[in-house]
Amino acid sequence: MSNLLQNTSSLLNWDVLEERNTSSAPSWELEPVLVPLNLWDVLLCVTGTLMSCENAVVIALIAYTPTLRAPMFVLIGSLAFADLLAGLGLILNFIVTYIVDSGFVTLLSAGLLITAFSASVLNILAITVDRYLSLYNALTYHTDRTVIFTYIILMLMWVISIAFGLLPVLGWNCLEDESTCSICRPVNKNNAAALAVSFLLVFALILQLYLQICKIAFRHAQQIAVQRQFMTTSHSSSTTKGVSTLTTILGTFGFCWIPLAMYSLVADTRSPVIYTYITSFPAICHSIINPMLYAFRNPEILRSLKIACCGCMPYSFSMRPRTPSDV
Repeated sequence: MSNLLQNTSSLLNWDVLEERNTSSAPSWELEPVLVPLNLWDVLLCVTGTLMSCENAVVIALIAYTPTLRAPMFVLIGSLAFADLLAGLGLILNFIVTYIVDSGFVTLLSAGLLITAFSASVLNILAITVDRYLSLYNALTYHTDRTVIFTYIILMLMWVISIAFGLLPVLGWNCLEDESTCSICRPVNKNNAAALAVSFLLVFALILQLYLQICKIAFRHAQQIAVQRQFMTTSHSSSTTKGVSTLTTILGTFGFCWIPLAMYSLVADTRSPVIYTYITSFPAICHSIINPMLYAFRNPEILRSLKIACCGCMPYSFSMRPRTPSDV
């Protein structure tokens, strides 16, 4: 992602490289120019490696566990696949920066990263919709119609993400005019603004859905309290735990992505690069946090992981209805 987050010194190195390559000496006599290794690039490469390994574990668990086939697990697997692509994109971008050095390959690398991170955000929206439907339509949730709806949502989500990723390749880039660059080179300012606005709209939808989920959870708790004339301690704690979980998920999502989205709207390539690093790194790290929030918190996936690691638990899973603490 160094091409997407390029600082002033790297731009100067690029100009020096072009000046040397356009000199009068024949191409076979030109000495190879070594690009200085940037610690930021190394950090992104290491982060991408960790991201890829972690999400590959989630995909493997879902793929090789027969009982993890419900729509919820399909969405979690799709999220893990998007974050896996993001990690591979960071590794590929490191290779492109220091080995390939091609404008078209740079655009492809940027497109892969945009596709992956867009799909990651949209997958979180899809998971939120699934959680809302599992509470709002609890009686009809475990039907074939829900499965069909899930796959349709996934198809639309990936089509939109791929469309976002193709924009730099189709011309929405700043390789020919550096003055139009956003904070994430080679994405131009219009493209970055479109992505930022789209994210803010998605975040608003997720916030609204989580508010509705909280209302439904408390309403269910009140109905149970009226029927039983009191609310049991276990159910009350379960509802409180569910709200706390929603707050953690939404707070983490907003903390990681909103600073980058807002900064993308007001800054460009002339802005101090340190602010780009500060706002972009939490958004990148969100793909490392996702498996902890959505996969490894799930009892069935966690049980499958324990079986795969040590075989210390029986291979049996029960499809139980969701409680408010599962949302």
